Amino acid sequence: MSQKIKIICTIGPSSFKKKILKGLKKQGVDIFRINLSHTNKNEIKKKILYLKKQNIKNICLDTEGAQIRTTLVRKNYFLKKNSIVKLSIENKLSNKKNIYLYPSFNLLSIPIKTKIFIGFENLCLQVINKNVIKNKIICKIIKSGFLQSKKGVHVNYPIKLNPLTSKDIYALKIGKSLNINYFAISFVNNHKDIYAVKQIIGNKKKIISKIETLNAVRDLKNISKVSSSLLIDRGDLSRYIPIEEIPLAQDMIIQNAKKFKTPVFVATNLLETMVTQKSPTRAESNDIYSTLKQGAKGLVLAAETAIGSYPLDCIKFLRKCIKIYKKN
Repeated sequence: MSQKIKIICTIGPSSFKKKILKGLKKQGVDIFRINLSHTNKNEIKKKILYLKKQNIKNICLDTEGAQIRTTLVRKNYFLKKNSIVKLSIENKLSNKKNIYLYPSFNLLSIPIKTKIFIGFENLCLQVINKNVIKNKIICKIIKSGFLQSKKGVHVNYPIKLNPLTSKDIYALKIGKSLNINYFAISFVNNHKDIYAVKQIIGNKKKIISKIETLNAVRDLKNISKVSSSLLIDRGDLSRYIPIEEIPLAQDMIIQNAKKFKTPVFVATNLLETMVTQKSPTRAESNDIYSTLKQGAKGLVLAAETAIGSYPLDCIKFLRKCIKIYKKN
């Protein structure tokens, strides 16, 4: 009997209502994902208990991981080309003049002329100076774009980060105490990161290792061996691999994971159109079918169900896609 193709649904403002959760469960969502990158520390336990109260059992905590992010902003700021901003590591609201980052790392290790990308909206900075006394770097905007809350920051220079943030460690301990079975680990760099997670939650939990860095691709064999499953985050992976090569990378990861009988889930842009529209595009339909044909054992919805207007319609469409695939 072939393995069931699972649907992972990210819970957010659009899907946290009782009625929607009931509908998602009825539609056969297999795993309900809590994205810790968009969950405040004091909300983690409340969210888990609320989902359990709605009789939802398969909850997944998805860590922040080894990723630099911007702090919160009061509003989205448009940063114009050639304007100057200062970057530092502080727990303050970011604005047009000062961008604050977390978690803590050696900011001054970034060399002059290094490019820094924020989010996926083409916002790109270049380091032009450093203030050693104030532990700040001064950057020039070389590509205009929006500065938004909690956006991923990619530095074109190797930065050493811990595999888990302090919030992740707290969440893993809470998850273990509340009998959560699934844990997705973001920005895995090598298999040793998974051992660090297992030291906290034990060896019996299901660990989904997210493949979203070149380091993870390079250590794919060892990561596959120590993980329950893999998750290809095509968005973050495209920071390292050109977009036109993402289909090749996806196929390679899936085929390699098959050798170790490690299931692979695929995320990012599966039904991006349905964040705002009720129907998907033909290209999205084709992408889903091709992804399943490559051998993916799970499909992951993020914005589509977390902040999108049609979470239930998204799940219904995925179910149709899976049904069509299985028929052929």
